[in-house]
Amino acid sequence: MAETITPDLLLQAYEVGFFPMAEDADDTSVFWVNPPMRGVIPLDAFHVPRRLARTVRQDVYQVRIDSDFDAVIDGCSASAPGRASTWINADIRFLYGELFKRGNCHTVETWRDGELVGGLYGVALGGAFFGESMFSRERDASKVALVHLVGRLIAGGYTLLDTQFITEHLRQFGAVEISADIYREALREAVTVDANFYCWPAAGVSGAASLQPVSQTS
Repeated sequence: MAETITPDLLLQAYEVGFFPMAEDADDTSVFWVNPPMRGVIPLDAFHVPRRLARTVRQDVYQVRIDSDFDAVIDGCSASAPGRASTWINADIRFLYGELFKRGNCHTVETWRDGELVGGLYGVALGGAFFGESMFSRERDASKVALVHLVGRLIAGGYTLLDTQFITEHLRQFGAVEISADIYREALREAVTVDANFYCWPAAGVSGAASLQPVSQTS
C-alpha cells in the first residue's frame, strides 16, 4: 500500500468523489477511481420487487449491523459463480477495517440459524453512504441487506446512496447513472448533512420495518 494512503486520506477522497480499487485480490497496489458516470440509488425512488418484499416481511433472515466486519469482507472477497476473484486486496481490507473501527464503515448482515449468509459493507460520511460490495450465500440474502440498508438510510436522514457503478442487479432497485458534475453537487450537499446510521437498533430490525417508506414493484 502506498504510504500516503491512510484512513484520513481515504475519507478525504470520498468527500471529493474518489474511491480506491485494486486489480485483484493478489495485487499489492491500490489506485483511485473517479468514473465519468456514477451509479446511485435515489432513496426516494427505491423499488422492491414483490417477491423480495414477501421475503423481507417473512423475516427469513435476521438483520444485524456492524457485528462481524471481518466475516462480511471475507464474504465479499470470496470467489463465487461468475466471479473468480475480487478487487478486495490486503490493503483494502486494512483501510476499511480502520474506518470500521472509527465508525465510518458499516456492515449490514443477514443471518440464519446463527450463520452469516449474506451482507454488504460501505462508508458513511455525513448524509452520504458509499456502497462498496455485497455477497450472498443464500437466495436473496444480500438483497434483504440492501432493502434494510435503504430503510435505515431513509430513517436516518441520508440523502445520497452511491453504488459507484451500475449493474442489472442494481437497476431492478431503481439505480441510475448520473454525470460526474451532477454527482459532485449531490455529494457536496450530502456530506454536510447530520445523518444517523444508528437510527434503528443494531439487531433484530427487519420485516415490514425495512420496507418503510420504500416502494414495491411487481
